[in-house]
Amino acid sequence: MKVIESGKIRNVGLFGHGGSGKTSLAEAMLFDGKATTRLGKVEDGNTIMDWEPEEIAKTASISTGLASVDWDKVRLNILDTPGGANFTSESRNMLAISDLAVITVCAASGVQVQTTKFWELATELGVSKLIFINRMDRERANFKETVKDIQDSFKVTLTPLQIPIGQEESFQGVVDLLNNKAFVWERDGSGAMKEAEIPADLKAEVEEYRTKAIEAIAENDETLMMAYLEGETLAPEAIANALRAGLKNGSLVPLLCGSATKNIGVQPLMDLIADAGPSPLDRVKPWVGHNPDKKDEIIERKGHEDEPFAAIVLKSIIDRHAGKLSIFRVISGATASDSTANNSSRKGKERWGQVFKVMGKDRDTIDQAVCGDIVAVAKLKDTATGDTLCDEKVGVVLDLLHFPEPSINFAIQPKNKGDEDKIQNGFARLCEEDPTVRIRRDEQTQEFILAGVGQGQLEITVEKLKRKYGVEVTMATPKVPYKETIKIEARARYRHKKQTGGRGQFGECELVVKPLPRGSGYQFVDKIVGGVIPRQFIPAVDKGIQERLPRGVLAGNPIVDVEVAVVDGKFHPVDSSEQAFKMAGRMCMKAAIAAAKPILLEPIMNLEVIAPETNTGDIMGDLSSRRGRPSGMSSKGKNTIIKAQVPLAEVLRYEPDLRSMTSGQGSFTIEFSHYEEVPGDIAQKVIDSAQKETEEEE
Repeated sequence: MKVIESGKIRNVGLFGHGGSGKTSLAEAMLFDGKATTRLGKVEDGNTIMDWEPEEIAKTASISTGLASVDWDKVRLNILDTPGGANFTSESRNMLAISDLAVITVCAASGVQVQTTKFWELATELGVSKLIFINRMDRERANFKETVKDIQDSFKVTLTPLQIPIGQEESFQGVVDLLNNKAFVWERDGSGAMKEAEIPADLKAEVEEYRTKAIEAIAENDETLMMAYLEGETLAPEAIANALRAGLKNGSLVPLLCGSATKNIGVQPLMDLIADAGPSPLDRVKPWVGHNPDKKDEIIERKGHEDEPFAAIVLKSIIDRHAGKLSIFRVISGATASDSTANNSSRKGKERWGQVFKVMGKDRDTIDQAVCGDIVAVAKLKDTATGDTLCDEKVGVVLDLLHFPEPSINFAIQPKNKGDEDKIQNGFARLCEEDPTVRIRRDEQTQEFILAGVGQGQLEITVEKLKRKYGVEVTMATPKVPYKETIKIEARARYRHKKQTGGRGQFGECELVVKPLPRGSGYQFVDKIVGGVIPRQFIPAVDKGIQERLPRGVLAGNPIVDVEVAVVDGKFHPVDSSEQAFKMAGRMCMKAAIAAAKPILLEPIMNLEVIAPETNTGDIMGDLSSRRGRPSGMSSKGKNTIIKAQVPLAEVLRYEPDLRSMTSGQGSFTIEFSHYEEVPGDIAQKVIDSAQKETEEEE
């Protein structure tokens, strides 16, 4: 693919709720721009953007697809982002590096939860926006109702540049309001279109919409507005310039419509993007980062070619045989094949050979990556998604991508014995592709814990593990990491004495245990006086106590938040040893804890739920049934934000329940807060279950 100058690049992200037709729109754009000779279909599994087997099987995007197409001497770098709630963190990051967000809204379904989230994020990030009302050919498609829904949901004044000719099965084209022309398409997906007469029954409506569109555009240019108010005929070029300015500065939100699967209305969208969409050089705000050696020192980098080279790695693709492909956007400066750069995020040096343009799963070589372009290089050694690559002499770490902490966990068990190492290695590679997925081994339960932002995401990760690395695992609800502590001070004494012929074993100690505030951990105090236990054996007592800490007396959970003082003891000049005092410490600790009214502690989580306000009552009632304590509630658009503290044991499977309550429109985040005592009746059930499990193992 040939190199193109920065001013002729358009980095276009497609964002919208799952099922709003983003992938079909990207496919039609690539087809109309002759980047492909076949108009693929999502349901047939042959689109350029959705090429992963899991995407084909589910007929839904699970990661961002990238491809480029040249249109009217401009290059459109298209990012087809996933719309499902499990994958919105990647979509958010793609918004951060896009210059234009095309928000797709289904003409039949209207604005949905993810649509609102993407709109708010684009607004927050200052990304230019335009709206494409898609699926105008579908049953129940309604242009006017959808426009009203968008305006009511986003509290924004839209600027429709088209109105549809027909809708549902009769949809055949659009009226271009600025040029006052009608265009109709063949319905075979070929994209063939022709100019036609404006239908007589639409002429009054066209004039009304046209007047409003021109007035809205003219408001972006004082001279143009004066001419408009004085009744002058506005020159088409003057209108086009004002439209460009309004789209770039965010004062205008153009609206178009069409049907991506029928390839109707797609070319006008591409015309608008090419003619009025912002290029990387149009960015007004500088990119923000920090000094690699001083995180609190802010560095601003302008998006121009005369600035030092800097790029942000926005995606990594791991191929078991071909290795890793790192996709990055050039933020400033330029780079080329056979180049070296500094990874300022990890303070290492990277070198790459050929630079590529990505076309779905395929690649095309390109000699140079100019400022603003999105390219890929292969086999970087230590570079991950979110890292910054930059000039070796002028360093910066770009603070652009953010990865939310996991909100859901599953215990992973291999189906075949001996696959533990394969599990860790395979998941480690998959985590490189999706940094919101984490794998760890729980020190307390010894389970492999797979964590992520949603159950669907983790199920797909497990499918990939099997396909790519040949490892099959099962997913189960993880064990709750309960802990144990004490409520009162208690004292115990234990003598370890053993005589088996020859030198025996003798060690005796007395311990006093006291409860400590939550989070204090374990504290050991030596209160021995008079040498009743020789100095050299005190560490052995401490070691014995610590060996008992991981297994409490109630349900075998770690003991926390206790002070243990060794206050007395006895020794034998011949039979005493470190081993004897270690055993005495361990057994005395068990007895002391049992006498100190031990209790069970459970992890309490901070939960934040975002859902439609109509579901607030159901969610609050459900949280109450989960022993949740609401801590705050606020409104955000049509949604309600509910904050609460809830025991982890009650929300291990919260995601499917919330999805059911909100018809898939609710989402949540969760993080650890603190440990609290488990209520007596529930604690007894946990203890009984643990004892039964121990008996079965024995």
